[in-house]
Parts: sequence; structure tokens; C-alpha cells
Amino acid sequence: MLDKTLNIRGTLTSLAMPLVMGILNITPDSFYAGSRKQTETAIEDRIREILSEGGDWIDIGGYSSRPDAAEVTPEEEMRRLEFALHILNEHYPDIPVSVDTFRAGIARRCVEEYGVAIINDISGGELDADMFQTVADLKVPYIMMHMRGTPQTMQRHTDYSDMMEEIMLYFSRKVRQLRLLGVNDIILDPGFGFSKTLEQNYQLMSHLKEFSIFELPLLVGVSRKSMIYKLLGGTPADSLNGTTVLNTYALLNGANILRVHDVRAAVEAVRLVNELTRQLTVDK
Repeated sequence: MLDKTLNIRGTLTSLAMPLVMGILNITPDSFYAGSRKQTETAIEDRIREILSEGGDWIDIGGYSSRPDAAEVTPEEEMRRLEFALHILNEHYPDIPVSVDTFRAGIARRCVEEYGVAIINDISGGELDADMFQTVADLKVPYIMMHMRGTPQTMQRHTDYSDMMEEIMLYFSRKVRQLRLLGVNDIILDPGFGFSKTLEQNYQLMSHLKEFSIFELPLLVGVSRKSMIYKLLGGTPADSLNGTTVLNTYALLNGANILRVHDVRAAVEAVRLVNELTRQLTVDK
């Protein structure tokens, strides 16, 4: 099968080697306190850290999507994003930036005014009916995640009769809608930690290979999430080792993009898994 590719700002990007997306949180209430960056110096330091450790993309979020997160107005979300995007455009204009938003108006402004390359929507278009058409108009890659409800209510929506069947049907329907609108670059995110119990997260992880049926890039975001520290004990701060274990499993089972707080560890996992799979191919 041909390697997956994405059109990023008119340049074809290969996913033959999985990519690492470094998280830049500019919210005051992200679930992992160590990732919160709100001053100009802290944001610049974080950008340099992501790039020096080998990150391919930077994902910026101005609205915390942790369970029971406080509502943020569109004006406040955009204000936070503008602050960081000004810094990125001034010092690192060539780095592909993804904006984590479910609001079509914010997605449009970020692309048209700040040159953002990718839209990352935790709601898969469910929270803003204009999102799909907006992404089609903007002609940017679209990361589509599975979630039920909203960040405030999602953990009350875990009553699946068959979770994997629902997620597959969800993506099938939405991929078709996007294709009919002319969206070519679609990335699937199964939504670890979003409207899923601890057990359901591991069930989802164990079925990752099934997403290959879509022949689309697969993004996995488990970095320091509760599915790790609730199983092992501890806090997000204690969860780097667990994150690396799950990222490694994900890479071995079809992940093309890792969204992470700890870029160096993820880059090393990509390199090690890539060498292992290369040797397995040679041995055959």
C-alpha cells in the first residue's frame, strides 16, 4: 500500500515515518499543569523545546478540553490563540501549526489571518455545524476526533451498546460528508479519554489496527492522560513512562501521528519502532 501523505501548505508531507505533534497549551486549566504556558517567555521556551527535541508540528489550544473544563467564550479563546500565534509567526513562520478548536469562526481566522496549517477538532464537527464547510473552504488538513457530548458532559456519555461499531460508523459517515464537500486531507483521532471509561480506552487501544480500513492517517493522543495514571496510580506528572509504552504500542498498530507533551520521548519511540519494523521487513 502507498504511504499516506498530507498536503501541508501546498507541500506533500509523507507519513512513511510517523510524525510527532508537540502540545502548546495556552490555557490556565489544562489537566497537566506542567504544560500550561501563558507568558511570552514561557511560550517561546516551549516552542524552542518542541523543535529542539524533534517535533514536526505544534498543536496550540486555547480551550481546555479536560473533563468538566470551564466554558471559554469565543472571544477569550481567540485572544489566547492570537497571543501565541503572533509569537510563532514572528519567530517560527515555517513550522506547521495546528489549532485545537471546535469553532468554525476561530478556525477560519487562524488560517486566514495567521497562516495556521491544520485544524484539530475534538468534536468532529458536532459542536459547530459550519466546521465541515469551513475546512472545505480553507483547504487545510482536518483532524477529526470521536467524542460524545461536550468537554463538560462527555464523561456522562459512555453507555455504548458496541463502542467500536459506533466509532467506526461515526467516522464512516463523517468521512463521506467531508469527501462530498471536497476535503482531501482527513486525519482520524479515536478520542482517547473523551466519553470513554478507563476500560473502554484500553478496548479502543486494542482495536487500533481496525482503523486501517479507512486508509487515512491515524493520530493517537494519550499523553499523560487519566487512562494511564488511574490504572497505575499517581498523577499526570508521573505518567511519562506509561505514555511511552502506549505510544509504542500505538506505533506498532498503525498510528501515524503522536500528539504529546514529551516530544523527545515520542521521537525516540518513533525512531526505535521504525528501525524495528525495518529490520523485520529486511528479515522477510
